[in-house]
Amino acid sequence: MSAIPPVSSVSSSQEEPGDLTGVPEEYHDLRTVFSRSRATSLPPHRSYDCSIDLLPGTTPPRGRLYSLSAPERKALEDYLSVALAAGTIVPSSSPAGAGFFFVKKKDGSLRPCIDYRGLNDITVKNRYPLPLMSSAFEILQGARFFTKLDLRNAYHLVRIREGDEWKTAFNTPLGHFEYRVLPFGLANAPAVFQALVNDVLRDMLNIFVFVYLDDILIFSPSLQIHVQHVRRVLQRLLENCLFVKAEKCSFHASSVTFLGSVISAEGIKMDPAKVQAVIDWPVPKSRVELQRFLGFANFYRRFIRNFGQVAAPLTALTSVKTCFKWSVSAQGAFDLLKNRFTSAPILVTPDVSRQFVVEVDASEVGVGAILSQRSLSDDKVHPCAYFSHRLSPSERNYDVGNRELLAIRLALGEWRQWLEGATVPFVVWTDHRNLEYIRSAKRLNARQARWALFFARFEFVISYRPGSKNTKPDALSRLFSSSVASTDPEGILPEGRVVGLTVWGIERQVKQALTQTPSPRACPRNLLFVPVPTRLAVLQWAHSAKLAGHPGVRGTLASIRQRFWWPTREHDTRRFVAACSVCAQTKSGNSPPAGRLRPLPIPSRPWSHIALDFVTGLPSSAGKTVILTVVDRFSKAAHFIPLAKLPSAKETAQIIIENVFRIHGLPSDVVSDRGPQFTSQFWREFCRLIGASVSLSSGFHPQSNGQAERANQTIGGILRSLSFRNPASWSEQLPWAEYAHNSLPSSATGLSPFQSSLGYQPPLFSSQFAESSVPSAQAFVQRCERTWKRVRSALCRYRAQTVRAANKRRTKSPRYCRGQRVWLSTQNLPLKTASRKLTPRFIGPFRISQIINPVLLPRYLRRVHPVFHVSCVKPVLRAPARLPPPPPPSLSRAHLSTGSVRFWTCVLGAVVIST
Repeated sequence: MSAIPPVSSVSSSQEEPGDLTGVPEEYHDLRTVFSRSRATSLPPHRSYDCSIDLLPGTTPPRGRLYSLSAPERKALEDYLSVALAAGTIVPSSSPAGAGFFFVKKKDGSLRPCIDYRGLNDITVKNRYPLPLMSSAFEILQGARFFTKLDLRNAYHLVRIREGDEWKTAFNTPLGHFEYRVLPFGLANAPAVFQALVNDVLRDMLNIFVFVYLDDILIFSPSLQIHVQHVRRVLQRLLENCLFVKAEKCSFHASSVTFLGSVISAEGIKMDPAKVQAVIDWPVPKSRVELQRFLGFANFYRRFIRNFGQVAAPLTALTSVKTCFKWSVSAQGAFDLLKNRFTSAPILVTPDVSRQFVVEVDASEVGVGAILSQRSLSDDKVHPCAYFSHRLSPSERNYDVGNRELLAIRLALGEWRQWLEGATVPFVVWTDHRNLEYIRSAKRLNARQARWALFFARFEFVISYRPGSKNTKPDALSRLFSSSVASTDPEGILPEGRVVGLTVWGIERQVKQALTQTPSPRACPRNLLFVPVPTRLAVLQWAHSAKLAGHPGVRGTLASIRQRFWWPTREHDTRRFVAACSVCAQTKSGNSPPAGRLRPLPIPSRPWSHIALDFVTGLPSSAGKTVILTVVDRFSKAAHFIPLAKLPSAKETAQIIIENVFRIHGLPSDVVSDRGPQFTSQFWREFCRLIGASVSLSSGFHPQSNGQAERANQTIGGILRSLSFRNPASWSEQLPWAEYAHNSLPSSATGLSPFQSSLGYQPPLFSSQFAESSVPSAQAFVQRCERTWKRVRSALCRYRAQTVRAANKRRTKSPRYCRGQRVWLSTQNLPLKTASRKLTPRFIGPFRISQIINPVLLPRYLRRVHPVFHVSCVKPVLRAPARLPPPPPPSLSRAHLSTGSVRFWTCVLGAVVIST
């Protein structure tokens, strides 16, 4: 029933039918609703008469009298004669009087206009809301047929409240008149008319009717139902003395232009005429012209990706605080905005019964978001709406995490009518874990606390886009689906990036397999039994699917237990997850590193086994920038030799001869890292000639040269203490630092390096030792031998203690055999990847060809040391048939060589590979 009592009307047979061209025959019996004469006659008074209440102490102002041209004067005469005859206006003696003039319409005819701005300023406003176009999106879902109705003389179908007519008075060159019906231009006219039409069609509103002032859209899923809907609307309008302009209506159309948008079964797009107007828009010459352009463009911002960010240079020019100067950046934004209008996609109508995807991104100037859904027709994701927001000065001070949260907060608020209370949890696509943090954080600031409460109103899941380096020039640009015609809706997310609700194809696959294999009695009644042929598919679904995300055993089992069962479910799941090649390459284990501590052999005398290393990165001090560290592995004595630069292999040999060998003699073993000085052919030949073996540390395992590394740490600490006020004086302090190092007791031997290597401790004070007779040579030698035995015994005890302590944090190395496949850790490999955080943790697999020490080397690595500690590898576990693993990342160019290279693979403890 209508809220407004029906108004008696003359029988349709007595009415002038109007022009019914274009009106389907199904509605010819309602021809009166299209009547011109009825639409121009004086309507009755009713409860929706427009009142004009003035603010206390005010009176309507008197406006100017406009001069009219000859055509305008003729149009005025015609208008007054028709309006006076219809009774919509009457002559007036009111003290008020607004100005009257004409404006041209699109068809060239003249529209009468009255300047009611003065009256509007003092009128008490009616705040009845006008509908949002965005609210029509949801109700249009599923509609395939559309009818658009335009009411004839819409405002003139509403009366002015009795006693308020004098306030509408207007001045013309032909006299002073006032309205008895609602004229255009009154501040409360839209609110009054919207309230009237809403009450007339209230029981149909937002079911199959959408009304915006005098424009009525009727939509239906089928033609048969659509005819019924249109008849109901026309009948209701006729009963309430509201009439339709047939020549401006569209009936039973597959697409209609409504309020600046083209609506169809595919979705909503911009009116091509409005798009062309933007394309043809000239470059603004003033701030006012720019504001006019932005105001027009802003109406379509929901169609434009990142509207706020794109228009930011133009918006900045509208500020009165800045000088209006058209710059290169403004021209670029102007052209880009025009381009965005021409390439704007069709927005699909939201379906609240299906899952939404909200994609957000934040930049330094603004935030943007896209609301999208997967289409049932092409199974691709398409946009429903765009949103953008230019950051305020205070919002620009937010860190990147809070800006991302702000983007989500604003997007959820913008589309709250669809997302809040959604039957299916929606997906938020972001590259930060801020929502997870803000939900679990114990301490939040006031702003985050408000956001947390707001987020709690929604049911959603997060799809992460990991990686701290996300250098995208257009934050929300996506690959759209290809289309046959330009009118086809375009997808918004790459197919491989789409995260949506799981299509339970795996369940159908299992049920199909059950037609061949019956379910055993042991299977729980609420679960599906999984036959053997489909178990691998179920495991892959629960572990490797996009929404699964390669969880551990517990997470994989949790997904399977919800729906599936078979006797060996737990065992098969553990085996499958352990053998997953993706997890093996991308995840680090929680167990301690493999490989027990295997310390170097203990020397039997001082300076028979030495360790070498360089300290670099020092500030220039008296022309010196490098320190060569030489450590006696027996006594822990050290020499620190300042150098101007890193020496070559030949220069290193000469330095060692002058500063070490001439004092302590030739060693039998030299330990070093794999610097170019120590891996060169010259160094190997030099050590062979002096009778010393060469021991090089294994790849990315500096513990092999631990004593030199430890000495470097010690000397660094001493130098920082001695020269922190003047770092450039470190070379002057180096001799004292060496003396301090060699005079302090070693934790391994309990003696100072002086005592262990020379048999005595230099006194710190002249009175520390009393004078004594000179000992005999034999007694000195015996004392040195006793000291060395004491040192060696202490070193043995210390090594055993160190091994026990180190092995508590390590696991026994797995048993490897020749031909076995292993994964190699990428922790220290120089790989060419876009983001180190997204680099696989392991690459391979590689085969072991020989076992020597706990080290390994893969075939394709060039210019990288081919020996690796067992802690850098892990075995490849076998599983049911799997897809081949992806190829490993390439090494950076600096670590590739073009020549023939000899490679090493595994030998028990280490590996040797050859090609």
